[in-house]
Amino acid sequence: MTETTPLTTVELVFYRDRIERWLRFGRDAGERILDRRRRLILFAPGTVFGFVRWEGNEHGTLLSRIDIVRACNTGEPISTVPGVTPGGDILLRLSGWPRVKRVLDLITAIEQSGIEPANVAPEYWRHVHNRIAGGQQPRLYRADQHNAWLRRARGEA
Repeated sequence: MTETTPLTTVELVFYRDRIERWLRFGRDAGERILDRRRRLILFAPGTVFGFVRWEGNEHGTLLSRIDIVRACNTGEPISTVPGVTPGGDILLRLSGWPRVKRVLDLITAIEQSGIEPANVAPEYWRHVHNRIAGGQQPRLYRADQHNAWLRRARGEA
């Protein structure tokens, strides 16, 4: 990574019972602390991360959303995500606590199988998005599927 490598910035925020923006997974390339409630996390191009946003007030939850995003390089098409600058390739975007919880549970299951969620095939996250958005159960991510993805990513298949 050179000094001209574009970095994707994610703003994390924590105001108890009002706003929470946090990362569920992802390997960052750096961090900048803005103040005790806010910090910026930097991601290199190609890095995949899970970003959760929650907002509420005295009446309850106003927003629950999870985005799984791939940080992009300069010149690649991107989509905007609040809190992510300049944006990225959205692999999964779901809102509503029941859907967000299902994705968080899948991420936990992937981790328990010994696979880092940031290394999961992008097509799997798109599959999860489509299945949950359609009210169906996504397939579990298997070790053989992951090994095939890693071979393809290395150009071996």
